[in-house]
Amino acid sequence: MDFAQTDLLLAVAHHILIFSIAAVLAFEVGVVRQGLTATDIRRVGKVDAWYGILAALIIAVGFVRAVYAAKGWAYYSVNTFFWAKIVAFAIVGLLSVPPTIAYIRWRSALKTDPSFLPAPQAVASARRFLWMEVAVFALIPIFAAAMARGYGMPS
Repeated sequence: MDFAQTDLLLAVAHHILIFSIAAVLAFEVGVVRQGLTATDIRRVGKVDAWYGILAALIIAVGFVRAVYAAKGWAYYSVNTFFWAKIVAFAIVGLLSVPPTIAYIRWRSALKTDPSFLPAPQAVASARRFLWMEVAVFALIPIFAAAMARGYGMPS
């Protein structure tokens, strides 16, 4: 495989992973709502596990791409929008922790009590975090587009 093919393969993998994690986030926003059922809790817990897996893969492929792909580390390491994108991704990851902890607690409670349903305020809290994730996640493609066009480079 030549350099251009490697660059293309890394870009495609990175984009598929990003769209996949966006799909997981969209699923969670759609499922975690008032009226959540035991089936929903089990389902969202399983899907949320993919969130962490996809995030790890995005970081791995993204940094391999930054170091070995067309523009190289010399470009990315000094680009303000690259670092803004990384910070936004980290914030999204941090915002995902409270809902994940809630899902783990809810699934555990379901094992003890099959009729368990989370309190409305617990569901509302998880939804607030999910929507904050969506808001910050929306910045990532904006930063990526700016970065790809050379914005954020030192003068």
